[in-house]
Amino acid sequence: MNEIIIATKNKGKAKEFKQLFACYEIHAKSLLDLEKKLPDVEETGTTFKENAQLKAEQIASILNKPVLADDSGLVVDALDGRPGVYSARYAGEPTNDKNNYEKVLQEMSNVSEEARTARFICVLALALPDERKIFKEGVCEGTIAQEPKGDNGFGYDPIFIPQEYEVTMAQLNEREKNQISHRHHALEKLEKWLRRKRQ
Repeated sequence: MNEIIIATKNKGKAKEFKQLFACYEIHAKSLLDLEKKLPDVEETGTTFKENAQLKAEQIASILNKPVLADDSGLVVDALDGRPGVYSARYAGEPTNDKNNYEKVLQEMSNVSEEARTARFICVLALALPDERKIFKEGVCEGTIAQEPKGDNGFGYDPIFIPQEYEVTMAQLNEREKNQISHRHHALEKLEKWLRRKRQ
């Protein structure tokens, strides 16, 4: 597999995936790189896995190429798992990162430090032309900060403090972030599958 389509129009997410795949000598293109306009896939699943599978299968069926889709989000224990699969649109449409994380901070205004545990979860779904599906999950544990800090990142990065760190994800540089991110952990598992496949 020399080329893969990343089923996203999110510039930040596409950049991360391209950087990670470059290490494995696989040329990654996002939906933003394609001349052909594809229909938006409605994320009707109730889990990250269901949404990732929906996106990968529908786009792979159109392009007849390997397609990698992810569904990822922030799961906060004190909010009963919210925002979860609604992470991208938690504060409503149109989607807005700042509005989303401010809503989380507002809902957690009375939550104690020890109860602010949370995690980023990423589920990758790889749909192959032979109709096989490969699923890999990555998790990054951490806590929710009291206020946003940092400007290197997107989504909930400014309010998420990774485990064993004292700064938010948005205060880390790209190399540091890529080493610990939920997407990186999921891609590490995918890379092990790729290595076995090539043997």
